[in-house]
Amino acid sequence: MAISEAQVRYVATLARLAVTDEQVATLAVELSGILEHVGTISELDLENVQPTAHAIAVTNRTRRDVPKPCLPREIALLNAPEARDGAFVIPKIG
Repeated sequence: MAISEAQVRYVATLARLAVTDEQVATLAVELSGILEHVGTISELDLENVQPTAHAIAVTNRTRRDVPKPCLPREIALLNAPEARDGAFVIPKIG
C-alpha cells in the first residue's frame, strides 16, 4: 500500500509535526515500505501461535521484600538543602 504525500502531510498535522517537502517525500517512501512489511506479516498463518510479549521467555529477577530498619531522620536530612522541624523544606507550589 502506497502512502501519498497528502496523507503524510495530514498525519504530520495530526501529530503537530513540522515537516519539509523533502521530509514528506522521504516519509512517504518509508511509510509505504513499513505498510508493505505489515501486509506481508498479516498474510502469515498464525492460527496456532500463542500471543507473546517477547520472543524468548523473560522473568523478572527481583529480590525478596524483607523489612529493614529505616534510615534515621537526622541522617536523611543531612544533605537536604533546607530542613525545618525534622522535615524537608520545599518551595511553595501554587
